Amino acid sequence: MSNGSDEQMIVDGCAVRVVDPARVAVVAEAMPADEDVVELADVFGLLSDPGRLRVLVALLEGEMCVCDLAVVARASESATSHHLRLLRAHRVVTSRRSGRMAYYRLADAHVRMLLDVALTHVGHAPATGHPERAAAETPAGLA
Repeated sequence: MSNGSDEQMIVDGCAVRVVDPARVAVVAEAMPADEDVVELADVFGLLSDPGRLRVLVALLEGEMCVCDLAVVARASESATSHHLRLLRAHRVVTSRRSGRMAYYRLADAHVRMLLDVALTHVGHAPATGHPERAAAETPAGLA
C-alpha cells in the first residue's frame, strides 16, 4: 500500500518510481538468482521449438527410441537426435542404452507437470489478439 508519496529507486543508474516499496522489497527478496533465471530462460527457449515440443509430448506416453520419436514428431532421425541432444544437455530428458539402441524418457515429474500445465493452458481457448500472429497473417499492404 502506498503512503501517498511515491519513492524513487535507482535501477541500473536510472531513477524509477516505486509505488509500493514494501511489496517491491518482498518480491525482490523472493527473486531467484540470476543464474537460475538464465537457466530457466534456456529451458523455455528449448520449449519454444515445435519439433522439440513434439518429441516431448510423445515422451509423455513413455519411453521411446529415436526412430519411433522421429516418426511421431514428423522429423528426420537426424533432427530428432539433435533435439534429444539439446534436451538431454539441459536435463529435460534422460536416456538408457539397450545394446545399440538408446531409449529416451522425460527426466522427471517436473518436466511432465510443465508440459501438462502448458497443454492444458493452450487447450482452454485460442489466444486472441496475438500481435505476432496477426502480423504474420495480414497480407502485405493490407495492414
